[in-house]
Order: sequence, then C-alpha cells, then structure tokens
Amino acid sequence: MGFATDIRPMFREVDVRHMQPHGYDLSNYVDVKQKAAAIYQAVANGSMPPGPEDRWTPQMLETFKAWMDAGCPE
Repeated sequence: MGFATDIRPMFREVDVRHMQPHGYDLSNYVDVKQKAAAIYQAVANGSMPPGPEDRWTPQMLETFKAWMDAGCPE
C-alpha cells in the first residue's frame, strides 16, 4: 500500500483544486501525510468531497485509515 498507488487516485483533480485555497495539497504526499487525520475526519463525516454523490465509499475510508495506521507509506 502506498500514496501513489492507493491514496492519490482517490482524490479527483476537482478535489485537489477545491482544497488548495484551504491549505491542502491533496496531490502532494508530504502534505497529505501531515494532514491525514484531518482529511480522514472530513471524508468520514461527509464534509469532503462537497457533493453527496461524490462521498467516499466505506472501502475508500477503510483504505485511507489502513494507510494512516501503516504510518502513511509513500
């Protein structure tokens, strides 16, 4: 499991553009690693991504949590 293969693909380009003005670079490993807990909370509570049809699936949430639990491997 790694950022480039498992985590980065979960962030659409629209998500990356939307979050950059808020101080999140979802395309950048270091930034996502540093903010992983806040990102997980936002996707788990449904505040990110913004549209209800774009919410992460339970599998996506599990993958992100497993990545965090593994120490956010690159």
